[in-house]
Order: sequence, then C-alpha cells, then structure tokens
Amino acid sequence: MPQAQIGTSERILEELRSWVEHETPTTDAAAVNGLIGRAEAELRAVGAAIERIPGTDGYGDTLVARTPGEGAPVVVAGHLDTVWDHGTLAGPMPFRIDGAKAHGPGIYDMKAGSFFAFHSVREILRGKVATKRPIVLLLTPDEEVGSPTSRAPIERAAAGARAVLIPEPAGIGGSCVTARKGVGRFVMKVHGVSAHAGGNWQDGRSAVVALARKILEIHALTDLAGGTTTNVAPIWGGTRPNVVPPEAGCEIDCRVTSIPEGERIERIILGMAGEADGIRIEVEGGMNRPPMVETPQIAALHEMARGIAARHGYDLPKQHRGGGSDGNFTAAMGIPTLDGLGCTGAGAHAPFEHILWQDLAPRCATLCELLETID
Repeated sequence: MPQAQIGTSERILEELRSWVEHETPTTDAAAVNGLIGRAEAELRAVGAAIERIPGTDGYGDTLVARTPGEGAPVVVAGHLDTVWDHGTLAGPMPFRIDGAKAHGPGIYDMKAGSFFAFHSVREILRGKVATKRPIVLLLTPDEEVGSPTSRAPIERAAAGARAVLIPEPAGIGGSCVTARKGVGRFVMKVHGVSAHAGGNWQDGRSAVVALARKILEIHALTDLAGGTTTNVAPIWGGTRPNVVPPEAGCEIDCRVTSIPEGERIERIILGMAGEADGIRIEVEGGMNRPPMVETPQIAALHEMARGIAARHGYDLPKQHRGGGSDGNFTAAMGIPTLDGLGCTGAGAHAPFEHILWQDLAPRCATLCELLETID
C-alpha cells in the first residue's frame, strides 16, 4: 500500500519552527486562531473536509478536518495552545538548535506532536494515500486549561471511532502512554470575621487558620500506594499582620487512578463546604478528566505501534503517566486510545523545554502509518 511521504527530520523541523515562532498562549484566542487558520488553509488545499467550531468564553476555535472514507474513523487530536505568554520567544526562550536539541516555547508540549498529526493528514491527502479507515483530525485551543470548550467536539468525534491517537510528548525512554491518572480541580474560599489582632482578637475568626486546617485534611487524602495525590497551590489570605484575616482561599489539584476513587475524593473535598463558628467555606470544582485505564484493546494498539516503530528504527515502550490529556476523555468512553505519540525531549512547561529533533521523522512516520493502517 502506498505510504505518505513524511520527509526528513530537517524538513519537518523547518516547518515546525514556524509553528513554534507563532506564539499561542491559551488566553489569546486571536493568536491561537491565527495558527488554526494556517492549518485550515493547508488542509483545505489538499481536500480535507473542514469544520471550524467557533470558540467561546475567550478561547480560540476548534478545527476538525476529515479525510474521505466510510466506516468508523481513526481520530487524532492535538492542541495548539501553550502555557507560554507572548514575548517568551523574544526573551528567555528563543527558538534555537543546540546540537541534538531544538528549543522553544511549546515545542515539546505539544507543537511537535500536533504538527505530526497535521503533517501526516496533509501528506496522506496530498499523496492520495488510501487509508483503511477515514481519519478525523482535531486541532484544539484550550487543553492546557482543561479543554473546557474542546472536550465536547473531541468526544463527538471519538463516539464510535475505531481508535484515538494522541501525539502528546513522548515520555522517559521515548515511551508512549497507555494509562493516565484522572484529574480534579477545586477552588476553596474561606470567609471569616476581621478584628484587631491586638485589641479584640477574641472577636475575630481567622479565615487563614480555618484554611490551614482544611489544607492539612486535603493533604492527608494522599495515598501514594493507591495512586492518589492531592496538592494545594496557590494559597492566599489576609491583609496585614495586625488584622485577623476575614478572607482566605486556595486551589486544589487531585490525581486518581480510578473513577470510583475520583468520586470519593470529589465528595470529600466538596463536603468541606459549610458554616460553623463564624467561618463559612465555599468549594467549587470537581473531577475534570476521568482516568485513562489501560485495557486489552489499548495494549493491542500499543503492540501494533511498537511493531511499526521498530520498522522505523526505534523502540516504543509504554508508560503510565500521572498527568492528564485529552486521551483521558476518549479512553473513558471505551474507545481504544494510545497517547504520548509525539516527539522525544523534555522540559514541558519549563525554561529548558526542547525536543530531540532528529527523532522527528521516525516518530512522525509511526503516527502516520498508524493512521494509514489501523483496521
């Protein structure tokens, strides 16, 4: 069967550089849409059927591109937003090549992987390659903040799909991902009573002290052996040292390995809301990404990908990862989902973010071959 011509790592890096140098912080819908528009124009030019879903709540658009064919599709999804603000390129993180490493904001998480998805679909269409199933490509604007607007389009595309591929960054040893923890996010606000800290301390009710007690309760929910972790940050509260603080608050992150555990943790944290002895506690939030659990179907998909990778000259081990991705949504729907199919490298969300650029071509070729051959 004819295969798409992916090209060399040098060629891929040259075009990927233009994506990295187009800064796309999640909070700037126009910036994200600028890159969405570039991808849309190129995919239209090679015959993709395009749906562009307008963004809401200040986020950019979601691009859905489809190739011809009948039957359950193979879905591939990547996000174009990054955690990096405008000016990062001109300041601490210019695009640069340092030996085997290519640096730049968002290059590892996950512009390289999203470019893999775009480039593979474009070259499949350009080369008129007959894939075993139609392909649905999604490029999304808001994964870094929990996919509030793109989750629904992703789940619609995945409903009834044969498989879902997520080119998030590769892990340690170039591994892909067959399981991820579920993620919960909460905001706790504590309301107390202000008073002079010296003159009438007894009339006050410290929101900071009440919050501190709740933080210790939340921390105690961590069970490393069971795979549950909680983290409280940032925290805030108080105004001056001589004022009993009437306001305090925090954000809460939790990670779990099963849906029942997520439901249990959610009940406990939401149950901390209430009012007693002059203190009122509000809690908002919940589980926003279900766990991605490795199933026999996911394991079989990994074995297929590992065999393809071997033909392209490298090993593709698997990993269970604590961080969440859009693959959590599709795996929870029962759709076989293989994640972490992006480029090797390190430093996601860190100043030393980079990819190992010589791995671009073989890893992109693996993703492309999966899109062509999943039956």
